[in-house]
Order: sequence, then C-alpha cells, then structure tokens
Amino acid sequence: MRLPKRSWEKLKIWDDGPIYLTEDAILRLREKLAQLQHDLPAFIQEAARTADYGDRSDNAEYKEAKSILRRANRQILILGDQIKRAVAIKTGRNENGIVQLGSTVVLENDGGQKIYQILGPQETNPSQGKISCESPLGKLLMQRKVGETIELKTANGIRSYRILEVR
Repeated sequence: MRLPKRSWEKLKIWDDGPIYLTEDAILRLREKLAQLQHDLPAFIQEAARTADYGDRSDNAEYKEAKSILRRANRQILILGDQIKRAVAIKTGRNENGIVQLGSTVVLENDGGQKIYQILGPQETNPSQGKISCESPLGKLLMQRKVGETIELKTANGIRSYRILEVR
C-alpha cells in the first residue's frame, strides 16, 4: 500500500543520526516490525470489510479500522527508519577501563554503591540501572576512568560519585 504524499510529510523524524541500541533492542525492533507487517493484511481486510457497511461519514467501525491501519503503517515506517539507523552497542568486558556506551559502572555515593549501565536514550530505564549517555550523570561519566570522582549538580545540591569499577 502506498501512502499519499501528505501522510509522509506529516511523519516527523526528529533526528536522522545514528540510534545506539544493544543487540537485544535491535532484535526486539525487528520482531515488532515483522509482527506489524504480518498483521497488516488483516488490518487492510478489516478496513475494506467495514467500508462495505455504507456511508463512510457515519460509519464508526470503518473510521476505527482505518485509524488502526494508519497507525500500523506509521509504526512500520518509524520502525524501519530506526532499524536502518541503528548502531549496535558493544556490551561485555571493557578492556580499557574507560566509561563508554555499553559500559557498566559501579559508583560510590555517600557510602553506598550504585550500578549503572550506560546506554543510548532509547533504552534507558533508571529503575533497572540503565541510564542514557545523554543524561546529566551519563554525560559526566563518559570517558572517565576508575578512581575518578565526579560532581553532579542537582536540585538538592551537589552529589559526588567515585568510580569504583568499569565493566
């Protein structure tokens, strides 16, 4: 199915640079794209079936089916674009001891330890210890080594973190 030109123009992709993702995240994107492409014929068939109910201006079922079809097409375009721009983050053993994308960092703060994995902005989940390389803490950690201390300005004051380990 070809989208009208005006629909493609409405599709805003905010950035056309690389998207840094783990291999698992890229695999999940591909699986989601494959599922949508598999479901697309059913969405098309449902839109065609409900169009036969009569006047389309008063046909709520048709409007809903058409909305689902448009949403699926938009997601297919977005996922395809993200997969094309995806750059795999290498995770695992960090030989050089410098914090980079994919690194897991053990920090000491106020006598306690926190463990964070530095990932791209699309995969962050602070409650699971995954922070963005573009977050305030992530930016401060990038290119740092074991033993260095960083200071993060927060609304509650300055917090100091010491890098204990980089994996």
